[in-house]
Amino acid sequence: MRFLQWRTGEKLPVLGAGTWNMGENGARADDEVEVLKLALDLGVTLIDTAEMYGAGGAEKIVGRAAAGGRDEVFIVSKVYPHNATFDGTMAACERSLQRLATGHIDLYLLHWRGSSPLADTVEAFERLKEQGKIRHWGVSNFDTDDMEELLALPAGRNCAANQVLYNLNQRGIEWQLLPECRKRDVPIMAYSPLAQGPLARHRALAPIARKHRVAPATIALAWTIRGPGVIAIPKTSDRDRMRENAAAADLILDRDDLAALDRAFPPPSRKHPLALN
Repeated sequence: MRFLQWRTGEKLPVLGAGTWNMGENGARADDEVEVLKLALDLGVTLIDTAEMYGAGGAEKIVGRAAAGGRDEVFIVSKVYPHNATFDGTMAACERSLQRLATGHIDLYLLHWRGSSPLADTVEAFERLKEQGKIRHWGVSNFDTDDMEELLALPAGRNCAANQVLYNLNQRGIEWQLLPECRKRDVPIMAYSPLAQGPLARHRALAPIARKHRVAPATIALAWTIRGPGVIAIPKTSDRDRMRENAAAADLILDRDDLAALDRAFPPPSRKHPLALN
């Protein structure tokens, strides 16, 4: 497993596990827990979730997977925008902690911007840090102008990550947001790095996958984490696909691979609106 050196001094795995759509069906809960346990065994020790996913059900799945080895797991969760007032954030965090069956969340994100003032949300994040209920905080779905507004707040520079949609088909952040986040040492967490599945079936990935003797999905993920300051958080409930995903952390694409992917998935030539799922 390769790691990203965080400005806090910690090392985070460049590959995490997402949980979107988990916790929605009790009949699948045990299998979902086992897939996340497999991820942990493979070194994928960062797990991303949110109060939104499965109406809190995904957080319960994560809590079960992390039980008995909590100190080895880096848990990311998120607060709904409609809960992101000062009091609402404090209460939402308490509920997430209960569902996760843990005393702290490693990284707590504002899921996307809503009507609550950013200053109020950040104040709540800072209070939660003081109380030891979260270790770090960040944001999700913030474009460049949103980040500039956030970083201008008194405690804004404590933002530890920005989670956004990023994959071969959606490269818009490379024009401005990704370079700006790198300049400010704010890691990007790439959600839907496989575009929820179809991307792995793109014909441009097949010859590169054969060359490296891996699955096409592994190539797409290796591309996402090819540069500094990016963590990918693909979601899967399938054990074999989890192994394919984990293999991306050790795969370095060469110049020819990257050139072929640029031809098939051209980088942006201008700024685009931030892509959302």
